[in-house]
Amino acid sequence: MARITYVEFSGTEHVVDVAPGLTVMEGARDNGIPGIEADCGGACACSTCHVYIAPEWVEKLPPKDPMEEDMLDFAYQPDPQRSRLTCQVKVTDELDGLKVFMPEKQI
Repeated sequence: MARITYVEFSGTEHVVDVAPGLTVMEGARDNGIPGIEADCGGACACSTCHVYIAPEWVEKLPPKDPMEEDMLDFAYQPDPQRSRLTCQVKVTDELDGLKVFMPEKQI
């Protein structure tokens, strides 16, 4: 299990254990975390699971693929370095301690 901290825009933190093999989006959805809408269900066809990765974690994640890069263009205030779509980040034991921050809104 990887312990992931989801931080709402208001600052409210949710710390949950997410099983390896799931995505960071599925961890939020399965635990009722507000702020990650995931309208497309994880198909990388929208940007409603957008988050900002904690700076110390950016280099530890696998790189974005071209489809994720394209979809992030539709996200609310994307950050070129820190923005990710949580449906594209697979959970592994190495992600234990990951911290993600929700934007003000999803679009």
